[in-house]
Amino acid sequence: MCISDRSIRNRHEQGLTLIELVLFIVIVSVGIAGILSVLNVTSRSSADPQVRKQALSIAEAMLEEIELARFTYCDPTDPAAETATKSIVGVVAGGCTSAATLENAGIEAGSSTERPYDNVNDYVNQFGIPKAYSTDANNKSFIIDGNTYNASVTIRQAAFPDGANAIPADSALMITVTVTDSQGNSITLDGYRTRYAPNALP
Repeated sequence: MCISDRSIRNRHEQGLTLIELVLFIVIVSVGIAGILSVLNVTSRSSADPQVRKQALSIAEAMLEEIELARFTYCDPTDPAAETATKSIVGVVAGGCTSAATLENAGIEAGSSTERPYDNVNDYVNQFGIPKAYSTDANNKSFIIDGNTYNASVTIRQAAFPDGANAIPADSALMITVTVTDSQGNSITLDGYRTRYAPNALP
């Protein structure tokens, strides 16, 4: 029995069935959906490094501002500020002329309430308790490219016992700056400030 060329050609040219076509569309759709979800996650998280970089920039600027502040025994308004040798009252004993001008945590009466403050202690109200900040030294809000940031500053007294080179707790401070972005992620930087120039005034 002889098979014609036409029947052989028809057998090879049948094409796809409806089921095969539907399966092909489903498989391609699942593949495209997977690729798009990966691209979505990548594009969403690609903004995070920028937000983190901005938070880090704010934290570094805040820490530098605090570390560059004076760390005197007396408030600069005290007449004994340039000669005091201890954080006590009484010029004869080498201290400040008034208890109100002793440098301690918080802004002293008569001191400027404008940043940058005249002393590193002024950046907190109490040692060990965080103080919140939402603006920079120019009183501009921590809002960059629509992202809102909040900073907090904690200062603790930190002694360095090292024999003859020991630094007492009232002459060394540990400064902690934490900046939180609008998504709740935070960056924390620590720094130290010692009383290396206790009579340095403007």
